[in-house]
Amino acid sequence: MEITIRTIGNSKGVVLPKLLLAQAGLDDQATADVAVENGTIVLRKPLKSVRAGWGEAAAVVAAQGGDSLLMGEWGNLDDAELTW
Repeated sequence: MEITIRTIGNSKGVVLPKLLLAQAGLDDQATADVAVENGTIVLRKPLKSVRAGWGEAAAVVAAQGGDSLLMGEWGNLDDAELTW
């Protein structure tokens, strides 16, 4: 398959046919990882972020009361008495 490389401002771009994206498993993706390997442009599904889902997991822990302080309140309670 041959596709046209188009000028877009100061850049270049290509429009990938939907069927081609579907064959690569990218048809439902909003982003893709791109790399140049041995002179070839390669598109891949983006890797799942290492912190993906952390916010939701923290919310579940908090809702179950599992986010309480381990050592209680301590630390700078006497700071007001310090002279700087």
